[in-house]
Amino acid sequence: MSFAPFDWIDAEARRRATAGLVRTLRPRPAETELLDLASNDYLGLTRHPEVTAAAADAARRWGAGATGSRLVTGSTALHATLESELAAFCGFEAALVFSSGYAANLAALTALAGHGSLIVSDAGNHASIVDGCRLSRAVTAVVPHAEPDAVRKALHAHDGRALAVTDSVFSVDGDAAPLTELAAACRAEGAALLVDDAHGLGVLGEGGRGALAAVGLAGGEGIVATLTLSKSLGSQGGAVLGPARVIDHLVNTARTFIFDTGLAPAAAGGALGALGLLKREPERADRARAVATALYERLTAAGLTAARPDAAVVAVRAPSADTAVRWAADCRAAGVAVGCFRPPSVPDGISRLRLTARADLTPQEVSASVAAIVRTAPDGASVQRG
Repeated sequence: MSFAPFDWIDAEARRRATAGLVRTLRPRPAETELLDLASNDYLGLTRHPEVTAAAADAARRWGAGATGSRLVTGSTALHATLESELAAFCGFEAALVFSSGYAANLAALTALAGHGSLIVSDAGNHASIVDGCRLSRAVTAVVPHAEPDAVRKALHAHDGRALAVTDSVFSVDGDAAPLTELAAACRAEGAALLVDDAHGLGVLGEGGRGALAAVGLAGGEGIVATLTLSKSLGSQGGAVLGPARVIDHLVNTARTFIFDTGLAPAAAGGALGALGLLKREPERADRARAVATALYERLTAAGLTAARPDAAVVAVRAPSADTAVRWAADCRAAGVAVGCFRPPSVPDGISRLRLTARADLTPQEVSASVAAIVRTAPDGASVQRG
């Protein structure tokens, strides 16, 4: 009897095709005429001459790679400077840089929770948080989306070490978490609060200092933040920010820090360049939010159903997974690149086009983008006004 160990993959592929959930890689060219509403380049800094020059300079000085883990040869003066600058800008005592935002979330959750502790996680949290909860070996209570009372009740029912975790801005609909209320619930129950500020940094708060700074929680007792360098800062990597003793604990216990190769010098240099530019041009944060609002208002005025953005993400509902894919393809053919979120990426099972506002989009480009999205909308998309 012959043994075909991967025949089951064919059945899985057929199931995905039937459900309209096939995903494919589409390598993008270095130059394109498409209007970009799909990337997370919120401030338009990925190709900014200062940012690319800083990345290139770092590569020339420090080499193409970090050469090892941070605790061996992977830490450079560049990493230390980036950590110091990030902490100061966002209002925290200390910071620790990782190779990705995903790795940062895994590190924070596995190092700050463990067997016998409790993690209370919002149902809309990013996959990296979900995976961090699973790997932590803590008891995880998943509570309804953006409901601080549910978080408080879950914390109150637990006797021992506890942590609540939430995105600051949720990546599917672009809505902001009720951080003030969540922090109050954690304080009342003696729990820590971990906030993934991937979509808040560079967009929310004074000069883009992030969602926690916007509500006066940055640097607070019991508050830890994670973020990415790959969105508003236009580079690559992630970081954890918090009290110095928390950062020291991660250096000694976080497996995605101890055993992973350090962030490439070019990525650290690029992020530093972007951070310096944002400090000089804080109006970029305001502009990103203004573009998001303009997209939302024009799309809903045209009859599409969209979620009101709290930061730079605008989600437009599609009738189904397969129509969402076709709609995104039609937008691309019309000159606009948009994101397409389908199950299992969406917790509520509702497919969407996901648009990301960019601070460098001109009014003419915003108008052209809206016109293309409305013109290509499938039957069933224009069902109500938002």
